[in-house]
Amino acid sequence: MEFLHEIAKRLGADAFRIHYTVVDGRGAYFENVVRILYFSAGEIVLRGRGGSVRVTGEALSLGRYFAGDLEVRGDVRCVAREGGDGKL
Repeated sequence: MEFLHEIAKRLGADAFRIHYTVVDGRGAYFENVVRILYFSAGEIVLRGRGGSVRVTGEALSLGRYFAGDLEVRGDVRCVAREGGDGKL
């Protein structure tokens, strides 16, 4: 997702934070994921080097997870950033 990196750079975003794209009603794609801290069908918590994100929705499941990239399937309703120190 080179385009996503280009947008983040133009907006001055931290390169190590989790970047994400949500496809309405289908799922989401996350970059820079270091660890999955919590997983259930209604909530997923991901940790990156620059902070964490909490994903909430319905019928959530994990898709492809490789080299820091993660696919989340299901109806993603909200993605909220957590503390900047990588802790919730």
